[in-house]
This record gives sequence, structure tokens and C-alpha cells, in this order.
Amino acid sequence: MSKKFYYFLTLFVLITQFLFAQKSRVKNLENFDKHLFHFGFSLGLNSANFIIRPNANYLLGDSLYSLNAVKQPGFSLGIVSDMKIFENFNLRFIPCLTFTTRILEYNFKGPTSTKFTTVNKTVESTFLEFPLSLKFKSDRVNNYRMYVLGGGKYTIDMSSNKDVEVGSGKEIIKINRNDFLTEVGVGMDFYLEYFKLSPEIKYSFGVKNLLVNDNTVFSNSIERLNSKIIYFSLTFE
Repeated sequence: MSKKFYYFLTLFVLITQFLFAQKSRVKNLENFDKHLFHFGFSLGLNSANFIIRPNANYLLGDSLYSLNAVKQPGFSLGIVSDMKIFENFNLRFIPCLTFTTRILEYNFKGPTSTKFTTVNKTVESTFLEFPLSLKFKSDRVNNYRMYVLGGGKYTIDMSSNKDVEVGSGKEIIKINRNDFLTEVGVGMDFYLEYFKLSPEIKYSFGVKNLLVNDNTVFSNSIERLNSKIIYFSLTFE
């Protein structure tokens, strides 16, 4: 797993220890967690990328020298539905509309070993996301609470170019319309005077191979292509 996620987990533990050391204060929204259901919305930014498994045989036998994925920023909008299961466990369903851009960078060898040509292929996606996750919360301390979550989601790429036909010399990277992803994340609940605010960081990893091989140099050089997306979001409940 990414080193950044371990850093966030370490920060999570440190903040939790700090919160439990705080003196008692007047609680906002004291009866908030007694309700079975909560609703709200989320706003977020994302950093989308691909996990590439290159076709090693093709790289060795063709003019393609290297292949890299370049992450790009995007944003998300979601509707929060939360159901209390036990005192420290909640089930969350947050359908989202997510906009992402990813770039595949191809470096081709030129006529000499010192000359290279770079070709970038941009993949733009508009996802309808349907995540279902389990949220484990720490005990509330004053107006704060830490949590971790994990689950999975199904996504539909409304901008999928799977069936697009283009002419020679205008090859594109074709991506499947549907995907399944696993998610893990950490966050913190702030109980304010009128609502609860929760900053949250999540990592999503795609399970399905998204590549549609249409027998071009750009698709033949890839054996497998999976999504990887990092989200930072604010939820309001």
C-alpha cells in the first residue's frame, strides 16, 4: 500500500491521542448520533491515475521505449446517506458524480539512441459512483471523533470511448465503461453548532482491467490497466 496512506494512519493515531487528552467541553449536537439515519452532501477533489502492467514482450520488440501514467486533478459531488448499525459502526452510501483526467505517456525511440518522441494520450472520464462502505468510529471526545472506513464501489464511466471509431493516425486509448473498486480511508468528524463537518481521505483501487485492446501500438503495449484514485472530500451532515 502507498507510503502516504501509512503516514495518514500515523497521523490518525496521534490526533486520536491528542483528542482524548482534551478537557471536557460543552457538546454541540449532543443527540446527533442517537438518530438511525443521517443525510447530507459531499464536495471533494481527486487525483486520478492508472496502474499499468506493460506488455514486456512488446516493449522489448518494438520502438516503444517506456510507458508512464501521469496523474491529474479532478473533483467530485456526492449525496450522503448514513445508517447507524451499532454504537461505533455506520453503513454509508454516497453516490457521486466524479470528473477525472488521466494521461498515458508513451516514449518512442528515434532513429538514434539519443532521440525520443513523446506521445501523450489523454483519458477523460465522468463517473457515476455507487460506493458502499462500513465506517468504524472512535468514541466521541467533546466535539470530535476519528474514524476509518472500508468498502467497495461500482462505477459507470459516462464518457467511455469503448465503441468510438477513429481513423488511422488518430488512435485513442479505449476504456471499458464499468469498473469495480475497493476503498479504504480515514477521516474526522467535527460537531459544529448546526451541522457535522467531516474531512476525509480515501484511496480507491480498481479490480477490473479497463483496457479495450484495438490492436494499435498504444493498446498492444499494455497487458493490464487499472484505476487508482485518491480522494479528499468534505461531508456535511
